[in-house]
Amino acid sequence: MTTVLLIRHGRTKANTDGLLAGWTPGVMLDEAGEKQAIALGERVAGLPLAAVVSSPLERTLQTTSMMLRAGRLATPVHEDSRVGECHYGDWTGASLKTLAKDPMWKVVQGHPSAAVFPGADGESMAQMQARAVSAVRSWNERLGEDALYAVVSHGDVIKAILADAMGMHLDQFQRIVVNPCSVSVVNYTPLRPFIERTNDTGGSLSGLLPKKAGKRARSSDAAVGGGSGS
Repeated sequence: MTTVLLIRHGRTKANTDGLLAGWTPGVMLDEAGEKQAIALGERVAGLPLAAVVSSPLERTLQTTSMMLRAGRLATPVHEDSRVGECHYGDWTGASLKTLAKDPMWKVVQGHPSAAVFPGADGESMAQMQARAVSAVRSWNERLGEDALYAVVSHGDVIKAILADAMGMHLDQFQRIVVNPCSVSVVNYTPLRPFIERTNDTGGSLSGLLPKKAGKRARSSDAAVGGGSGS
């Protein structure tokens, strides 16, 4: 099985100011976000990460760099725009309080599969999910069935990937919470994905270490209830 760590970037000033950063350039981690990234690095230290696939935005690349430095890992980093933030179009940079008054806000919250963001560069949430899930699937194939790797991305993108892994319709993805520098873990097997963790912001990740020399314990697709437990 291929195991993917879905990691949201650390906190930014845009987060605390209630702004929809989107693809706004130059958005960096604030002091709290930097501390989160360092703490995350301490959590992933020792994990045999085959790769880190990062959104090309500054806040994700900064999180990746600080995480790897704190974890003393020399893991190769690959930028992939398919796991970049949703293209919010004309909503980019706006206050969430202002956007909440827009009629489309209710669509985004209640029926996101129908949401298409305004403007020439706006995309639909369905398009965002499709590209992000496609990216994960292609990296799974590229890195192999025994790989453990990380994807450093954004809240809505990670929620969309998790919804797909759960077999959940995109219209339900707002029920999922993904906090800054949280770790969600998905095991991809030939039969189906297994969700091992969601929105994990503390504690040991040692359970992801290889159980036997060179191999990690496989989830049994045939086991009653599935999952990786015995």
